[in-house]
Parts: sequence; C-alpha cells; structure tokens
Amino acid sequence: MARILSIDYGRKRTGLAVTDPLQIIAGGLATVSTSDLMEWLQAYMQREPVERIVIGEPRQPNGEPSENLQRVQQFVARWRKVHPEVPIEYYDERFTSVLAHQAMLDGGLRKKARQDKALVDEISATIILEDFLRSRKT
Repeated sequence: MARILSIDYGRKRTGLAVTDPLQIIAGGLATVSTSDLMEWLQAYMQREPVERIVIGEPRQPNGEPSENLQRVQQFVARWRKVHPEVPIEYYDERFTSVLAHQAMLDGGLRKKARQDKALVDEISATIILEDFLRSRKT
C-alpha cells in the first residue's frame, strides 16, 4: 500500500502529514515554505509512494469559503495538471488550528513551543488526515 499525505495549505507555510504505508496511523511530516511546496512534494514522492493527497478546504465556521480557498484551488489545479496520476481531494479543515492549539496544550508544550506557527501547521495537517482516515471507516 502507498501512503496518504495531507496538506494544510497556507499563504506562507504549509503543514504536511502522512500515514504509515498501511494507512493506519497519521503523523506529522514537515512544514515547508508554500513557495517550495510543489518541489518538496515531488522530491518526497520519489522516495515514498503516495496513493492520494488530502488537502484542507478552508471554510469559515458558517461554511462560507475563506479567503485562502482561492489559493488552495489554484494549487489543486496546478497539481492535477502536473500529477494527474495522484488524486488530490478536499477535506473540511474548519477548526483544525483550534484543535492543534488544544493538542499542544494537552501535550504540555510550553508557551514558546505553542507559538511556533510551523508546528501548528504540521499538527493541523495531522488532524485533517486523522479526520479523513476516521471518515473512511464509517
């Protein structure tokens, strides 16, 4: 089996998470500069087989599109042109940043570590992937 990779796409930074090869466990992978994302993903996929990509669909709490949705859609369109063999699908990412901060608090991270936006992005990508995996089991 190949891995599933998730993306928490941001204007400056993008958080990434990935499953184990059996697609059972999700774990944080990295946070990369969004401008380097396509290159980074291509290099990663040369080392590890990826079955699909799940990308957070940014929406406001009321379900309306957020300001970042257009950037995400542009990335998805670019991805589909370059890598049509690896499907990419949207997954609702509402409240993942809040959940990431709560996970950091619950994990006992100090205030300085909780202010690390790169870590928040990586944890958010992990939450997106965990939710996606859970949704496939129901």
